[in-house]
Amino acid sequence: MAKSNNNHSTKERILEKAESLFAEKGFHGVSIREITTAAKCNMASVHYHFNSKLNLYLEVFRSRWIPREKQMYDAFLASLEGEEAPEPGKVLTALANSYLKGPMSDEESRRHRQLIVREMQTPTEAFKLAANETLRPLFTTLYNLLKPSLHNGSDGNLTFDIMSIFGITLYLNYSRPMVSQITGKEYDDTFKSLLIDHMVRFSLNGLGS
Repeated sequence: MAKSNNNHSTKERILEKAESLFAEKGFHGVSIREITTAAKCNMASVHYHFNSKLNLYLEVFRSRWIPREKQMYDAFLASLEGEEAPEPGKVLTALANSYLKGPMSDEESRRHRQLIVREMQTPTEAFKLAANETLRPLFTTLYNLLKPSLHNGSDGNLTFDIMSIFGITLYLNYSRPMVSQITGKEYDDTFKSLLIDHMVRFSLNGLGS
């Protein structure tokens, strides 16, 4: 039992340090040796638990990034619970709140943003995994929630509208340092509320709602 607990501890330690390093430098910028040095283990431990650097990287997304993203998705759904046909404004407010004021610590939020931003710049298998497991389901949910309330032409128009809303939400969430630098505002709860109000108002105007 002690050996099993030790193996679990080593595996979690590797994942913790790997996530931090991958977030900071990206997949291609980190070596297994850097990870093992940070995790205070040998290279055999990485191969034993994950087989390769790519599998370790994918596991960071499977066991850490995707669950956090699903937490935000669950928070989004929970805020609309009991609403049979919520108005677009309520849907967009719930979306913005779940992402900009989501259930993550500052450190988790930083790693989360850095990992996906690096994936968007230089995609690996992890990007497809993240898109299929989290982003695509969220897009489908948004589409189904907004479609009954909107009369803006073809389904294709609504698809592009939602992609634009996605873009605004992800940018305001994943580009926090740049947003703060440009606006001169600290990214605190008061500023998040201002951003949420703006995003909802801007998106509603775009939807013609």
